Amino acid sequence: MTALPGPQPALLLAAHGTTDQAGVDAFAALAGRVGELAAADGTRVAGGFIELSEPPLREAVADLTAASPGPPAAAGGKVSPAAAGGKVSPAAAGGKVSMVAVPLMLSAAGHAKGDIPAALAREQARHPGLTWTYGRPLGPHPALIELLAQRVDACGAEAPAVLLVGRGSTDPDANADVVKTARLLWEGRDYPLAETAFVSLARPDVAEGLERCRLLGARRIVVARYFLFPGVLPDRVAEQAAAYAAVHPELEIACTDVLGDCDEIAALVWERYHEALAGDIRMNCDVCVYRIAMPGFEHRVGEPQHPHDHPHDHVHDVPAPTPRPTIPPPPGPRFAHPHPNPQAHARG
Repeated sequence: MTALPGPQPALLLAAHGTTDQAGVDAFAALAGRVGELAAADGTRVAGGFIELSEPPLREAVADLTAASPGPPAAAGGKVSPAAAGGKVSPAAAGGKVSMVAVPLMLSAAGHAKGDIPAALAREQARHPGLTWTYGRPLGPHPALIELLAQRVDACGAEAPAVLLVGRGSTDPDANADVVKTARLLWEGRDYPLAETAFVSLARPDVAEGLERCRLLGARRIVVARYFLFPGVLPDRVAEQAAAYAAVHPELEIACTDVLGDCDEIAALVWERYHEALAGDIRMNCDVCVYRIAMPGFEHRVGEPQHPHDHPHDHVHDVPAPTPRPTIPPPPGPRFAHPHPNPQAHARG
């Protein structure tokens, strides 16, 4: 990719968080890998979590807005140079600092649509000179689908049925992205079938998905865990698949590894950064549950978005952010746009 002229906005990697240290370490490794790509044009990179893990997003933002450059606060709980030295960032002092925030999410569910934009709005209250552009979640994307195929092949099963298991969401749009990914994984490959399941918040669950594969005639099934990093939920998928296999000894059931820290995902993050810089953000809002009154989800239209309170992020002394102007919604009563921050959709 060709670098744009002039200083480049910093790159902020925004992740959910996990209680599994292996997941935190994998995030740190990926942040370092992205940092190596970004070093070619001097773009600074830092990452943080909205909950459960250190460092909180606040520290990553503080690092990127610090007056003195320091090492990325990617993960591991280290306090950013700005926080450790008590320095006032240019943005906090009223100067202008811009960054691109890329959500490390595989689909546009509540964390990507609401929690991260709300957390970034809170950071603008801490750093009034901060401006940010919001990138797209990572999936669906051909690079992720190819990685999934590689993880399936690594299980060594001959022409297996594939059960793609995602996290699950109360947002039907996000769940549909997982179903779409399963279909794209099946297309052009020699899997007899590819089904979808979810480990939480949505059906079918893992056992139901495996049972569907069995009823459709599958005897070799690979459970493809559609997660970026290790964690509690990917472990739960493996446990539930093993429990199903224990009562169906006639089946061969294997689980893939998660997608993990790798060059392909680092390159995809870097791609999302550059498309945000260029204004080429193609997120589909046509079936967003916060925007469209979908059956059973009518109450979500116009629902306010609030950031998670990270356990290490003291928010009681942060002034409420000034309301941002909203983008006028398309004509018609069905399209009232809920986000107090228009970048939740217009920018990502």
